[in-house]
Amino acid sequence: MTSGRDVTRNLKEAGRLIAASAGRGAELVVLPENFSFLGAEDAERLAVAESPGQGPAQDFLVAQARQHGLWLVGGTVPVRVEAERACSRSLLIGPDGDLVAQYDKIHLFDVSVPGKEAESYRESATTVDGTDVVAVPTSLGRLGIAICYDLRFPALFHRLSVLGVDVIAVPAAFTVPTGRVHWQPLLQARAIESLCFVVAAGQWGEHAGGRMTYGHSMVVSHWGQVLAERAAGAGVVEADLDMIGLSDVRESFPVLDHRREL
Repeated sequence: MTSGRDVTRNLKEAGRLIAASAGRGAELVVLPENFSFLGAEDAERLAVAESPGQGPAQDFLVAQARQHGLWLVGGTVPVRVEAERACSRSLLIGPDGDLVAQYDKIHLFDVSVPGKEAESYRESATTVDGTDVVAVPTSLGRLGIAICYDLRFPALFHRLSVLGVDVIAVPAAFTVPTGRVHWQPLLQARAIESLCFVVAAGQWGEHAGGRMTYGHSMVVSHWGQVLAERAAGAGVVEADLDMIGLSDVRESFPVLDHRREL
């Protein structure tokens, strides 16, 4: 997606893409980080932050999952948890429209982008960091959730692996300079080291205030293969996740059983 400041327009576009995915037989759909709102500054998110359990974006996710009968990872939604700060929350909605799990982004993007002096972010100024690792059983396998900057912190993914995840959903809005060099290698590393599928949905293009995101949404196999990718433009990335094949590889190549706590 190429989300902007207009929540209604963003939700309409997300609905179009979800319907397209469902029409092709998707059982799991992952939306990007900030799918419902992406402004020029993180502070703008507070103006559209929703209350826990209610609001346009959260209601939209419930309705879409129920309408299409699929598992839906709702990218991220700003949910107000303090007077002046919100969490960046990803919601997992089941096919019946029930909220199955929610994950609040743990690692916040407080950086200046190398080589881009004018491009800096202080996500913690408006966002409360999460503390809980999320891995839940679904009819498709055990699903974990991480968000964008989380990719750089292998301890989180090690914990997800210990919890037995088969698939990790990664909503993201990666910057262009870092995306060019780190996005795909990080996704492949996380998939390989945990022997699981990684489904990464990224923002792409130019957003409010001239902010640029890298795109390259992709699905990566447990063996590090890129099963599907959309380098540029809004649209759907789709791939079949061979769960039987995953089980067979884990049995014949039992690297997860060889882990030692050091």
